[in-house]
Amino acid sequence: MAKQLQVTELGNPILRQVAQPVENIHHDRIQKLSRDLLLTVKKTNGVGIAAPQVAHSDRLFVVASRPNLRYPHAPIMEPTVMINPRMLSHSPDVVKGWEGCLSVPGIRGLVPRYQAITVEYTGLDGRLYQQEFTDFIARIFQHELDHLDGLVFLDRVETTQDLMTEQEYLRQVV
Repeated sequence: MAKQLQVTELGNPILRQVAQPVENIHHDRIQKLSRDLLLTVKKTNGVGIAAPQVAHSDRLFVVASRPNLRYPHAPIMEPTVMINPRMLSHSPDVVKGWEGCLSVPGIRGLVPRYQAITVEYTGLDGRLYQQEFTDFIARIFQHELDHLDGLVFLDRVETTQDLMTEQEYLRQVV
């Protein structure tokens, strides 16, 4: 049975470490972590969550876009566990968009990201997948991939003028 995990917050050293590749996708620990991440992202109103955000140094994350309290205009997609993900290519177009993070509560930032990307990852079934993502889904993937490389969205913000509190974001932007 899946359980909601505590989200690691900025300042915890694991968020600044490069996560380790997953060697055995079918290992009970990885399967349980995946189920727990799927539940945690849902319960916390996230649209994605990476293993380092729950104190696990594994190259694994969930992309789970759907409208919720934190992202009322998010597109709907099936929650997907992505193991050992990587970006294969990207469009030349970079677009700034608002991001928040479960590990950086209370802050939103205007972050430049590639508008379209081609990615590869292994699914929970052990199969290798290749997909193209655009716009908000591409943004989520890039945000979560950064977590696997020890980065948070604050590292990508171009100026502190592009930051605001969660309350102001909800008042001004949403």
